[in-house]
Amino acid sequence: MKKEHKIVHGFSKKSREEKLNIVTQNHIDAENALALFKSFHHSDSKMQALLEEFSENTISNFPLPFCICPNMLINDKAYMVPMVIEESSVVAAAANSAKFWFTRGGFKTEIIGTEKIGQVHFLWKDDKALLQKYFSELKERLIKDCFDITENMVKRGGGILDIELRDLSDKEPNLMQLHATFETIDSMGANFINSCLEQFAATFKQWHSTKKEFSNNGLEIVMCILSNYTPNCRVKCYVETTLDQMDDIVKGMSGEEFARRFRLGVRVAELDPHRATTHNKGIMNGVDAVVLATGNDFRAVEACSHTYAAHTGTYTSLSHVDIEGNFFRFTLEIPFALGVVGGLTTLHPLVKLSLELLDNPSATELMSIAAAIGLANNFSAVKNLVTVGIQQGHMKMHLLNILKQLKIPESRKAEVIEYFKDKVVSVSAVRNLAEKWNLIEATN
Repeated sequence: MKKEHKIVHGFSKKSREEKLNIVTQNHIDAENALALFKSFHHSDSKMQALLEEFSENTISNFPLPFCICPNMLINDKAYMVPMVIEESSVVAAAANSAKFWFTRGGFKTEIIGTEKIGQVHFLWKDDKALLQKYFSELKERLIKDCFDITENMVKRGGGILDIELRDLSDKEPNLMQLHATFETIDSMGANFINSCLEQFAATFKQWHSTKKEFSNNGLEIVMCILSNYTPNCRVKCYVETTLDQMDDIVKGMSGEEFARRFRLGVRVAELDPHRATTHNKGIMNGVDAVVLATGNDFRAVEACSHTYAAHTGTYTSLSHVDIEGNFFRFTLEIPFALGVVGGLTTLHPLVKLSLELLDNPSATELMSIAAAIGLANNFSAVKNLVTVGIQQGHMKMHLLNILKQLKIPESRKAEVIEYFKDKVVSVSAVRNLAEKWNLIEATN
């Protein structure tokens, strides 16, 4: 008999206990599920209440490891960079790169720009020539009517930079756009930009209604929203050294040979979107971990970065290699918008602590730090890929997880780890060893 599904009304208005009971009542082991959810509640009731305010329909917390990448030398300043991520190999890769480049000048960055974008999309059924004729008047009015919103931002050096009229009617009948650019200083700026855009729409409609040349139905506002694609909010990060400084980076391999193979590895990612996707994912492993630790929006950062990777019309690598004579340079150029004020930055205690660990950086400094961690991860990944292979280091970092998965006794873990010191790690290999060493009861 088919199970009848009923809509749940008023879920958001129920207490946490009521939500938990609704969620777990049909679980195969409701009592255990309920206890597990509750076990992740914060022991401090005030802290739990704060965490629940961050989102909607909260029933528990989902902890992730808070990790540190030490020895990150960025623009001649040393950092201990916080990373929130569940994959141990990502932190290890960043730390290995950081240590290697620390004695070779570290990571250098350059902020290309900090411009954010917002758009008002609208249908225009009146004479386009008239709109273009009056646009300078409209633009002045749009900026003026936003004064109450922009006043404080302008005092800090930001605000509305420009507003352009763009015609998209060749793609969709009557569709046009107000394309606005903004400077939001140390805030990511989403709420600020969206507030300005909605005021643009209100002003536009009122202005349109006062012009006798326009018809009553000549303007229809479709939507007002910022864009997470910010190609002119971009940071360039690079490391560089002479080839001889990379001798024996992999035992027995010259720096010249390593650089040749490394360049080819990156070149594959430049040419093949299949490889580029995984290549760029490796960059975002590090970037996202920093973005999460500092309370920023990793979904926006991901979307922006991957869109930029395809801005030429073909999805390609975000990082590139140059070798000139005896000189090696590895560069990442990536756009994303980060903030160090607003949002979770003043609310989440660990976010505040992360920013303090980074010496309370500006938004542009945080962009540099996130990009440097991304490049560090990318360097380690490509280095392993073109030399020893990705699995040697990657699977060894997962060995502890495999031991836990197979329930190897604590008293024998060190012995198993030592055994795999010079061997390829896999779940089946660890399982076979456990059976051979009479740990079979622990693997059931």
